[in-house]
Amino acid sequence: MILVTGGLGFIGSHTVRALTDAGEECVLLQRRSAQVPPHLAGLPIHVVQADVADLDALLAVGRQYPITGIVHLAVALPWPVTDDDPIEATGKALNAFLNIVSAAQAWGVRRVVTASTIGVYGFGSEGALSEDVPISLAYSHPIPTFKKITELLAGHLSDATDVDIVNARISGTWGPGGHLPDPFFAAPSLAQAAALRREPDLSGLIAPPHAEDALDLLYVKDTGRALALLQLAGKLNHSTYNVASGRATSNVDVITAINSVEPGFQYELPSAGDHQVNWLDITRLREDTGFEPRYDTAAAAADYIAWLRAGNER
Repeated sequence: MILVTGGLGFIGSHTVRALTDAGEECVLLQRRSAQVPPHLAGLPIHVVQADVADLDALLAVGRQYPITGIVHLAVALPWPVTDDDPIEATGKALNAFLNIVSAAQAWGVRRVVTASTIGVYGFGSEGALSEDVPISLAYSHPIPTFKKITELLAGHLSDATDVDIVNARISGTWGPGGHLPDPFFAAPSLAQAAALRREPDLSGLIAPPHAEDALDLLYVKDTGRALALLQLAGKLNHSTYNVASGRATSNVDVITAINSVEPGFQYELPSAGDHQVNWLDITRLREDTGFEPRYDTAAAAADYIAWLRAGNER
């Protein structure tokens, strides 16, 4: 059985579906609820309500189910910033990851796949970003900061224990169950506007969007499948993998794809002129797992708009 922390979440639920499609039975660890959501009903899954920050509760899961692998997607970060003690919140965030490794070692799990982020690369590079690109240690935001810390801990613990810990640097991800609005890129809000046949509301983005803004954008069904492949692969030759499309997708590309599905959708963003474009190199992922994205931008837009029009809020 594969334990998926955050298995009822956005990327988690699609990873669970990909794992069960591959013939695996899954245990979903969820902090707030032990209920199986309708979109996962009928799958060979078990939902356990527990917090990764509670080591005793986590270890109890392994006494109830024979866990053979872990995909760790639960968010354990001292963010957003609250009135809580920041030192205590930082300790909880780090202990959550350490608890996962402790549980893996106690259960004899051979591999933990843990979620990192495209954000660890920062914004200073141009072109294809490989996993060997030097990473800045400058502080910018809690999410990439703690993902970088976790990657370093993963390297140490993989060397010091018998647990193989794999970092998955997940690119911009959109699709069913995602963030609406997503604060970092416009694609979900553009798709929602097309589905509802209304003007896009992009006010939720952290920066005003432009036509040429681009990032490596991966449809969530492909993201989930890539993570499942990393967990199930017989041998992996690296400790860190980009989980991405391997191409840059601009806002204009997204609008064009949406327009191919919904010809009545017409929207123009202001131009910012030529600027830096990068994407994630997925050579490692292709070579070691056979992964290829199944959804190009047009197919992703069509699938997501159909999902939204079926009455799903996000």
